Amino acid sequence: MKLLWITNTLFPEPSNVLGLEPPVFGGWMYGLAEQLGKNDGVELAIATVYKGNVLKKIVSNGVMYYLLPVKDKTRYNNELENIWKDICLEFQPDIVHVHGTEYTHGLACMRILPHLRYVISIQGLVSIIVRYYNSGLTFFDIVRNWTFRDIVKRDNLFQAKNKLHESGLLEKEYIKRTKNVIGRTCWDLVHVKAMNEKVDYYFCNESLRNKFYSAEKWSLNNCTKYSIFLSQAGYPLKGLHQVIKALSFLSNLYPNIKLRVGGQNIINRKTIKDRIKLSGYGKYICRLIKKYELQNNVVFLGTLTEEQMIVEYQNAHVFICPSSIENSPNSLGEAQIIGTPVIASYVGGIPDMIENNVSGLLYRFEEIEMLAKNVCQVFENEDLSLKLSKHGVLSASVRHNKDENFKRILSIYSDILDCK
Repeated sequence: MKLLWITNTLFPEPSNVLGLEPPVFGGWMYGLAEQLGKNDGVELAIATVYKGNVLKKIVSNGVMYYLLPVKDKTRYNNELENIWKDICLEFQPDIVHVHGTEYTHGLACMRILPHLRYVISIQGLVSIIVRYYNSGLTFFDIVRNWTFRDIVKRDNLFQAKNKLHESGLLEKEYIKRTKNVIGRTCWDLVHVKAMNEKVDYYFCNESLRNKFYSAEKWSLNNCTKYSIFLSQAGYPLKGLHQVIKALSFLSNLYPNIKLRVGGQNIINRKTIKDRIKLSGYGKYICRLIKKYELQNNVVFLGTLTEEQMIVEYQNAHVFICPSSIENSPNSLGEAQIIGTPVIASYVGGIPDMIENNVSGLLYRFEEIEMLAKNVCQVFENEDLSLKLSKHGVLSASVRHNKDENFKRILSIYSDILDCK
């Protein structure tokens, strides 16, 4: 079986060859690719985009990497169509597996070579996510916090939402052009079927990054008491502003409470260059932190490696996934498999990952008071914390079982090949 993967992420091997820093996202795909590469019945090629001028081919560990030259992944590029013809003529894939519909390079392959067998793995669904993009921020909140960067890049929150809407139109074309979709939640099943009721939907959970399976489990005795970890918070969808509002209540009860935030420091204003690069959302977060006098309670950690993420999960008293919409965030699965007690908003596919009051605590995204109450429960009730930790590990260990997920993906590929 010859598999051609189309991904949005540049894998570590070609990144190293190009002298680039390997990405910290998409790590769950690396383990699956490694498993496929070791299977005698599979020949794997992986195609993605890079900011170059020519098609590059790199062979590493028995995998062929095709790197397509693209400057802007969000815009459809007609020139890719002929490149896809050359790639598929050379590799002759039995199945083309498109990982995610957020960008347009895979669509170019589907348009020019519609006869190939395609399967699309759903990550998020931008055509649905766009509904929730501003995540409760008002028109006044957005306009009041426009920055120089927003104006120059034409990338304020209204414009960013419009761009996402345009991507959603192309995403719907992806779904309509395929016969096969792989998903993992009731949420993505419902929305995919609404876009294309004739699609064959296959359920398959995703595996996590390799080191999370062998990492030391969370311990109540060893964690940093009254500390909260968020894995990312770069834009309103991820809900940082809601956590800060909840923190305004919690800081009265726990003056030393710490909110540790992974990813880019969106409030950094140390230098003139930093201030020029400040986004409107970053400015809004700065205002909230100042309003509630939380300057000593919020820490931005920068981009974290796999190992650093594990340490943050182990050290946190609680992990929060406060998004206004999600399908099934890997960060939530990572926290659960480490054993960190988790709190998450009741949105999208998250209820498929958490049994409320058993493997985590759920709340409505808008209800910052309920979020604060849930944090207090974890902080104050040791029995509850241990219960959430234990059942989080159990549920994540089943959901993210690498061997079972690998067997399932092979079964899906076989079914697709058997279908005429």
